[in-house]
Amino acid sequence: MPHDPLLTRLTSAFAEVPGVQAIVLGGSRARGSAGPTSDYDIGLYFTAAIPLDTERLLSAAKAVADDPAATAITEVGAWGPWIIGGAWLSMEGHKVDLLYRDAGAVEAVMESCRAGAVTFDYQPGHPHGFSSTIWMGEIAYCQPLHDPQQLIAGLKSIALPYPRPLREALIRRFQWEILFGIENAELAIARREQTHIAGCAYRSLACVAQVLFALNERYLINEKGALQEAARLPLTVPRLAECAAEIWRLIGDDALAPACASLRDVDRQLQALTQSCADRQ
Repeated sequence: MPHDPLLTRLTSAFAEVPGVQAIVLGGSRARGSAGPTSDYDIGLYFTAAIPLDTERLLSAAKAVADDPAATAITEVGAWGPWIIGGAWLSMEGHKVDLLYRDAGAVEAVMESCRAGAVTFDYQPGHPHGFSSTIWMGEIAYCQPLHDPQQLIAGLKSIALPYPRPLREALIRRFQWEILFGIENAELAIARREQTHIAGCAYRSLACVAQVLFALNERYLINEKGALQEAARLPLTVPRLAECAAEIWRLIGDDALAPACASLRDVDRQLQALTQSCADRQ
């Protein structure tokens, strides 16, 4: 990773906070797909044996933030069981998202995922829901900035290589729901329930992305841009991005039946791809 003065400054500030066992760079910047205005996604890993000192963390955050007076952080657990807490900062004009992670909880979830046991929960900010596999993907793709105990290195050995039981579990979990969503959308056509149809279409397309990521043994860690990324994977549905754009255009034009027909075509092609992959194994 190229030298980044902002990351150097941030790591130096937070590495001294009691409880911080590891600091990682995540998101698009870790994966090398960031643009000039992309956020900095920073994971702060702690353990139950040494709780995170949020008062000291607040002091460290204020020391690096553009506006110390407006800087606030949450307690651990404030944002629920999956996005368990953190802060939004501005540093040197860039948005910086801090996210807490309990390393023990992450390891337990990762071991379950590796065995093919996946959970899926409602989570604000994740319109398709929060899959427990996101924690696997965060570890797989993150870049350690501070890891003196090799905590992240150990967790990466669980996430990589991509586990075959997880691949199969995700395909089973999401493949059937694509058609289920389409059929529910079709039932709503007669009632002109455009919002419900759009919601069903979104879920179906999100499931398409989940299946394609699993087929390619890639972790899907955020719905944002997932379908466009899925369209570029080696195993994919031809013209997927264009098909999705056309589906949304049709829904916007109130051409609901043609939109559902286009979704069915995507599903048929994905079913054929999945079967072809299964036949080759």
